Amino acid sequence: MSTTATSAQIPKLRFPGFEGAWEQVALGEGTKVIDCKHRTPQYVETGVPIISPGTIKWGPLDVVTPTKRVTEEEYVSLMDHCDPQLDDLVLSRNQSMGVASRIMTREKFVLGQDTVLIQQRNGNGGIIFFRLQTEGTQGVIGKLSGGSTFSRINLKDIRQIPLVLPTELDEQQKIAAFLTAVDGQIEQLSRKKALLEEYKKGVMQQLFTQTLRFQDDHGHDFPDWEEMKLSEIASIFDGTHSTPEYTKTGIPFYSVEHVTNGQYTKTKFISEEVFEKENKRVRLERGDILMTRIGDIGTSVHIDWDVKASFYVSLALIKLRKAMADSEYVHQAIGSRDFQRELWQRTIHSAFPIKINLGEIGECKLRLPSLPEQTKIAGILSAMDGKIAAVGEQMRQTQAWKKGLLQQLFV
Repeated sequence: MSTTATSAQIPKLRFPGFEGAWEQVALGEGTKVIDCKHRTPQYVETGVPIISPGTIKWGPLDVVTPTKRVTEEEYVSLMDHCDPQLDDLVLSRNQSMGVASRIMTREKFVLGQDTVLIQQRNGNGGIIFFRLQTEGTQGVIGKLSGGSTFSRINLKDIRQIPLVLPTELDEQQKIAAFLTAVDGQIEQLSRKKALLEEYKKGVMQQLFTQTLRFQDDHGHDFPDWEEMKLSEIASIFDGTHSTPEYTKTGIPFYSVEHVTNGQYTKTKFISEEVFEKENKRVRLERGDILMTRIGDIGTSVHIDWDVKASFYVSLALIKLRKAMADSEYVHQAIGSRDFQRELWQRTIHSAFPIKINLGEIGECKLRLPSLPEQTKIAGILSAMDGKIAAVGEQMRQTQAWKKGLLQQLFV
């Protein structure tokens, strides 16, 4: 039953022509919440995909990525209690708890364990999809699951999630349509970034297999390439083996997540004293390369800024002998298919998390052209990275804009 709305239940930002306070309802009042069937089916290589919590993300329901699949007969048996429609939602009860995907395809799928179908009753699936994304609603979901060992939210609590929504369906649909258009912009940027990354991979493959070659300024071919172990052109170090005492401010302390996310400002910090002690062993400098070696293997960054930071054992520091190689070229070559394959072959996969030892990194081979050709290759690939980063920044800004809109368009 709906609760009485208050004057505080009016959003900061509103479409013209709508007045009055919104009302609070329970999720189960405006929708039909349907649980999955609680049995493990027999999987097959090809068939109807099973949607599990790990494949649920904010956005259109992904029916391509899931690897677990069932036969057509199993699909009929597992989904005979519901009939998913366009704009319905699939919500995760575990792992990515409280995250929902929106059904934008008529492709068949099966509700996997710890997923529920949220079925619209009156065309309100879009507004609920965006309402669930707000900080307030996510905070409620977090509290409802707080007492669970596995951070799972139960079906009864899902149905009781409070939602403050417009009373008029027309206003609900205008908000949903507007935010759907914003999501469309984000998706376009995401696709553009993915296409640029794929294009760069193709160019790298041509460059590092020498299918594509350059000539010098006089139109002459560059010398033949040499193959060398990384240890022949660089010294390789790891970071501190002991977790330092962190401080609120101070010297940045890098770990795997900073390299994989390309983020070097939002870090943990250590004191000046701890930093100076570590610097006596090894010092980060402009032109160095950091590469992940524990958990994530082979993601690298070329330090092209004036750096004052320290780093953890999960990263390898590659210091080049300057006369032999261009550091930007080596950074790009680390990302090449052949180098990544050799890193993977030398990785200790039985360790948890997986890791590669420093000596094994040094054994990996690089193909080295002359320095002038290295510079040309590095320049082209670095320029591509710049374009990819620019699109990524556009995407982040649009996502931040959407986050702000959610706070203003909803109570």
